[in-house]
Amino acid sequence: MKKQDLLKAIDQELLDKLFGFCYVRTRDSYEAQELCSDITFALVEAAQKEGEVENLYAFLWRVARNVYADFAENRRRNGETVRYETLDSVADEPEDADDGETDEEALGRIFRSIAFLTRAYRDVMIAYYLDGLSAAEIAVRQNTSENTIRQRLFSARQQIRKEVTNMEPMQKPISLQTIDLCIWGTGNPVGNDPRNCFDRTFSKHLVWLCREKPRTAKELADALSVPTLYVEEELELLVKGENGHYGPLRKTENGRYAVNIALFDEAQIQSLWDACRSKLPELREGLLRFVEAHREEYLAVPFRNRKTDLPLILWEEVKWLSGHFENAIADRLSKRFFPDATCPDRPFTVFGFRIPADGNVPRGCGVDGIYAADLCGYAQIELGNNYCKQLSAHFHCEHNISLDPVLLLAVRAVNGIDVHTLSEADKEHAAKAIEVGYLYREGDTLYTKFLVCDKQAEKQLRAVTKRFGEEMTDAADALAEAFAPLLRAYLPAHLLGEYEFAMYLATLPVFDLLTETLIDEGLLTVPENNLGAEGILMTVTDK
Repeated sequence: MKKQDLLKAIDQELLDKLFGFCYVRTRDSYEAQELCSDITFALVEAAQKEGEVENLYAFLWRVARNVYADFAENRRRNGETVRYETLDSVADEPEDADDGETDEEALGRIFRSIAFLTRAYRDVMIAYYLDGLSAAEIAVRQNTSENTIRQRLFSARQQIRKEVTNMEPMQKPISLQTIDLCIWGTGNPVGNDPRNCFDRTFSKHLVWLCREKPRTAKELADALSVPTLYVEEELELLVKGENGHYGPLRKTENGRYAVNIALFDEAQIQSLWDACRSKLPELREGLLRFVEAHREEYLAVPFRNRKTDLPLILWEEVKWLSGHFENAIADRLSKRFFPDATCPDRPFTVFGFRIPADGNVPRGCGVDGIYAADLCGYAQIELGNNYCKQLSAHFHCEHNISLDPVLLLAVRAVNGIDVHTLSEADKEHAAKAIEVGYLYREGDTLYTKFLVCDKQAEKQLRAVTKRFGEEMTDAADALAEAFAPLLRAYLPAHLLGEYEFAMYLATLPVFDLLTETLIDEGLLTVPENNLGAEGILMTVTDK
């Protein structure tokens, strides 16, 4: 085309691209506009001359670079020594860069820096420099103003310049240490359990860093040397959790991420346990007095299974003995130390700690329950399963009784089943049920071995156990007083209402102490292979 036709090619799109060319080479928008005007004027001058242009865009950008060269030289002569790197050129490299670094490696470092930008700036950089869109086009796509886009381009360019200048020639590989967390939960976990979304090392690191203080996605990306893109996606999952609104992290109003669960470091949890253990001798003596005083009441509960004894009953109740003592502490914390703290109302809550380096952690006790209706002649069946260091779990919350033939056989055998009436399949299931402690055999009859009772008998059982918390008031008062200042110091202000859940972690040594005391005194018998009828209670409602 003829040079006289150049003016026809100078449209708004070209001017936007020229401005972008100028913007990344200058200090601010005013200087960019000045340089862009100089380039436009040079193109107008060229259009007044005779001659042909073989490649329009090659010619336009050659003029632009020549004008910029003169602009930079004038700036240098005027004593300005500020250095400006560009994103579309790797000619200017950091002073400490490896002399043997190739253009491809330098570009790779720049692209890596783009990956560490937050989403707003990263998207603009990619759209402008890699996708070739104008500022106006990006503004339309992002439903914002051109000025905002240009500001983001400028800020992102400054950040990348800093990153590339300070970056070592060879980026060290990402290396994340293992973080071992012990996370407990209480309530109904089905569909509500945020533990399912942060069992990976990456997730644990993000949660742990946000435990120390609220952080932005960029700060987390820098701390872990992971591109912000991946951090942002993971943060979204950690905020939503499994049910969409309760996760291990929360997003603050200023765009930072803070821990959303009570989570202690090693020193904190050890100090809580030390405070708890200081009262264990008193608790041990109180437990033995309590069991001896209420032995006959426990044995008088009308269970439906054919054989019951005190050890079988205590294995069911030791968790509740511990629980009622913990409730007594919680009650005192609520009334005396946290009267204004509001406990969150949610179906499931998690809390935890970082496992100490020596791995010496109180095991505590887990409790899972399952339910069925209109099964084996009963209107309702509720099965509870306690498990701990000495007892293995038979089932967990989502277990389906009707699909477990071994457990079904135990449900049917409360009043006894003649072995001669069993099918071959049932006989195989019966053998398994005897092995895991669900059934025992007397002559030709199979009976249920674990505890079975109706609702009224369960209330009678629980009423006896509840008195333990009422009889241990002095120890509960002392522990509440010891825990209160520690919990206030360790919990973030926005989690102070979860002091009760944190207290459950602090009292983990209590269950271990109660269990070991009863075992040492012969009041509990540990089943062979840690699997038996112990710790199981079936509550039935007749039709």
